[in-house]
Amino acid sequence: MKILVVGGGGREHAIIKSLKKSSRVTEIYAAPGNGGIAADAICTGIGAKDLAGITTFAKDNAIDFAVVAPDDPLVLGAVDLLEEAGIACFGPNKAAAILEGSKVFSKDLMKKYHIPTAEYRVFDNMDEALDYLKTAPIPTVVKADGLALGKGVTVAMTRQEAVAAVRACMEDKIFGESGSHIVIEEFLTGPEVSVLSFTDGKVVVPMVSSMDHKRIGDGDTGPNTGGMGTIAPNPYYTEDVAKVCMETIFLPTMRAMNQEGRTFRGCLYFGLMLTEKGPKVIEYNCRFGDPETQVVLPLLESDLLTIMEATAKGTLSETPVQFSDKSACCLVLASQGYPKSYETGYPITIPADLDAQVFVAGAKLEEGVLKTSGGRVLGVTAVGDTLQEAIDKAYREGAKVTFENAYYRKDIGARALRAKEEVK
Repeated sequence: MKILVVGGGGREHAIIKSLKKSSRVTEIYAAPGNGGIAADAICTGIGAKDLAGITTFAKDNAIDFAVVAPDDPLVLGAVDLLEEAGIACFGPNKAAAILEGSKVFSKDLMKKYHIPTAEYRVFDNMDEALDYLKTAPIPTVVKADGLALGKGVTVAMTRQEAVAAVRACMEDKIFGESGSHIVIEEFLTGPEVSVLSFTDGKVVVPMVSSMDHKRIGDGDTGPNTGGMGTIAPNPYYTEDVAKVCMETIFLPTMRAMNQEGRTFRGCLYFGLMLTEKGPKVIEYNCRFGDPETQVVLPLLESDLLTIMEATAKGTLSETPVQFSDKSACCLVLASQGYPKSYETGYPITIPADLDAQVFVAGAKLEEGVLKTSGGRVLGVTAVGDTLQEAIDKAYREGAKVTFENAYYRKDIGARALRAKEEVK
């Protein structure tokens, strides 16, 4: 089979490496791909949001199956166009992708179907939002309604921060039209858990849980990033918690989308907060998370292509989805200065005998040399029998990957190790 994977980051590299294990895969193309992905797939250079270009390429090259990985093309309707062209697809259609494409839609859906989440108010008028903030409980959370490259959420610890966040969205338009509507919601506390799941609109099959590390600095300090590392499984996500989530969040969400005529097929990501009052939804994503995918897929023992086809066909209940009981740790190597200003163009050295998987995000090939081209450059993922073993190995192997101005956190997985002691 000829496969097309839409996207060009570390998540897509992880998906491509996992798909390559399938005996039925003969060729994999990436749109656009990147310098590191080029070692595992044919990079087309077609932009992930160039839906017409992607569809034309898929038809002209007789693609058998397409995987649309990033949020933008999903929300824009890439799956709809590909399916209209006769290309089988993994990913939700435009009607279902609104679950991530609009925070207002997802909050209203949860309210309507009694799915546990933070209390919230929606505003499309800045003066009304600012007036509400005069008496709103602080801390609070301000969210742009639409997609904002993962940067549309502000956790405001003071009233002044909340006011600044509202003005940035609605007056300064830093997220464009995505900030025309905003959600101001209750600040929740508790351990965070990411759960990716496969769903065909009939059943929900959760993958291994994971824990992301969003902030740039050790001890969860400094500004938010796209993710500086992940571990799996998340020790806070016990069997008891998993049962509660399935009954009160996962299945009710799938049924709610069916009820609304927006059947969701693909990867449904649940961002959860385990509060004192039980698990609550912080956010939904309509696709694989990044860098959660980089620890979840290396633990998958079943054939990813077969599972993806089953979600598209509606046969997921008959398809084995098996994960290893080992642990994984992904260490992200970034350019010094990220997420603000940073320099790129430095050669990257990746030893051939590395005892870990490398998933490349921000890198390009120049005359056969792999060079840095982004903030988050790559992730090094190691698997171990225990979480401690996976973490130690990720750091040991990660130290062998070098480029000038490389930066990484020194404490990926430390919180999870403490949590394992707490959970005992």
